[in-house]
Amino acid sequence: MKTILVPIDLSATTASVCEAAAALAKGLSGKLVFLHVVQPPVITSDYGIAIENLEELVAVSEKTASTQLANFREKYRTDGVVIETVQLTGAPAPLILDQAQHLNVDYIVMGSHGHTPLYDLLVGTTTHGVLKKAKCPVVIVPAEEKKPQRK
Repeated sequence: MKTILVPIDLSATTASVCEAAAALAKGLSGKLVFLHVVQPPVITSDYGIAIENLEELVAVSEKTASTQLANFREKYRTDGVVIETVQLTGAPAPLILDQAQHLNVDYIVMGSHGHTPLYDLLVGTTTHGVLKKAKCPVVIVPAEEKKPQRK
């Protein structure tokens, strides 16, 4: 059975990433491992939020993510796909790569958000970090383009 790691950030692209991963899993008689990494906020000044508030923010994020992961697990389990979920807290790219190695995955399926090149240059992307160091094939699901509204 092939193992497919699916890092999801619970953004608008998550549904299309999960659909693509589920299709791959069905074709390979594989197993999906949905992974969500809660990234703690970065404090950039001495006037940042208090540590208690930081811990509370992370706890709320973790609880919300846990609920959403359970929803995705149930949705795709009904399609006959074997599903596991993993939730971690920290820096996404290194944790995704660690899980890929730990689980000995055959594929990683993740989304691309379509940020501008300037944003990617200044901030970097999780997808780029995973692509650079992954030891297995990485399938990138492109962000859906927003269609202009007709008036």
